[in-house]
Amino acid sequence: MRTRQGLAVAAATAACGVLLFGSAATAEAQDGARRIDARTVPVPAAASEALRASIAAPVPVPVDADAGGLPETDAEWAAFAAAADAAAGQGVDAAAQHLGVTIERGEVEGVAVHRVTPNEVDPAHADHLFLFVHGGGYVFGAGDASVQEALFIASRARIPVLSIDYRMPPAHPFPAAVDDVVAVYRHVLEQRPARSLALGGTSAGGGLTLAAVHRFLALGLDVPGALYAGTPWSDLTKTSDTLFTNEAVDRVLQTYDGLLRAAAHLYAGDHDLKNPLISPVYGDFAGFPPTYLVTGTRDMLLSDTARTHRKLRAAGAIADLNVYEGVSHADYLLVPDSPESMEVYAELNAFLLRHLE
Repeated sequence: MRTRQGLAVAAATAACGVLLFGSAATAEAQDGARRIDARTVPVPAAASEALRASIAAPVPVPVDADAGGLPETDAEWAAFAAAADAAAGQGVDAAAQHLGVTIERGEVEGVAVHRVTPNEVDPAHADHLFLFVHGGGYVFGAGDASVQEALFIASRARIPVLSIDYRMPPAHPFPAAVDDVVAVYRHVLEQRPARSLALGGTSAGGGLTLAAVHRFLALGLDVPGALYAGTPWSDLTKTSDTLFTNEAVDRVLQTYDGLLRAAAHLYAGDHDLKNPLISPVYGDFAGFPPTYLVTGTRDMLLSDTARTHRKLRAAGAIADLNVYEGVSHADYLLVPDSPESMEVYAELNAFLLRHLE
C-alpha cells in the first residue's frame, strides 16, 4: 500500500505532467496513438533568413496515389521519370561552369558515370576520390540529373568526384542499383586504396550507399575510408516515427502515402522491403567505416537517419549526426546558397579530411 507521502509525490508528478504536456485523456486512442487536432506550424524563427524565405513559399500539392495521380504501367513510369529527369538535368553544364568544376561523361564496367573535377583540387584531396550516389527515390535522377549534388561536393570540398548513374526501375528494379555501385567500386579499388575513397549521397543515394557497404562486407571487400549519408532512405517501409510526426510538415516529401510508397514498391519489386540491401537499417553494421549523417527537424526521414546513427554506434562505428533547424528532406539541395547548405558541405569536407588517407 502506498504511504501518504508516496501518494503525494505521485499526485505532484501527475500534476507536473499535466502542466507540461496537457491532459492526454482526449489525445490518446486505446492503442496509444496520438490524435492531434489541426495545428499551425510557423516558419522556424531560428532558421536562416534564406531558409525561412524558402519555407514560406507555397508548397506543391502532393501526388495523391488513391486519386490516380501516379503512373500505373511500366511505360507510364518510364515516361514520367524521363520527363522529370530531362527537366532536372537542364543547365547542368552551365551550373558546373558557375561552380568551377568540369564534367566528363563516360562508363565504368558498363555503368554510366560522370567525372566531376574541381578547377582547383585541394592538395589535401589530391589522392582522394568521392564516389557519389545520387538520390531520386530509386526512380528519378538519371543522366545529367544524376550529377547535381556531385557538383556541390566537388566545388565546396574541392575533391574529385565520380558520380554513378546507376540503373533504375521500371526497367531495372532491385538489385540493379546495388550491383552497379558494387561494380564501379570494385573497379576503382583496383586503382586506389579503399581508405582514400569516400562513398555517399542524399536520400535514396544515402540509402543505396549503406546498402552497398552491406554488400561490400558480404563480398569481403575493403570498405571506403568514409561515408556520407544525407537524410538516407534507410527504411522503405512505413515504420519510422517521423513519417507520421513530420507528415505535411516536410515540404519536400509531404507524405509517404503517395509517390514515396509507390517508388518503394517499384524499386523492390517482389523482394521484401525489409531486405537489408533494400532497407539497410535492418542490416548488421559491424565493420562500417566512419559515417557522416545529415537531416533536419522537419525531415520525414529524420527517424531513418536517427535509427541509422544508432545502429552505427551500437556496432562501434564512428558516426557524426548533424540535425539542422527547420530543414525538410534534402533542403540543403533546394536552397544551396543558404547558410545551412554551406555548413552541410563544410562539415562534410572536414569529416573527409579527418578520415580519408
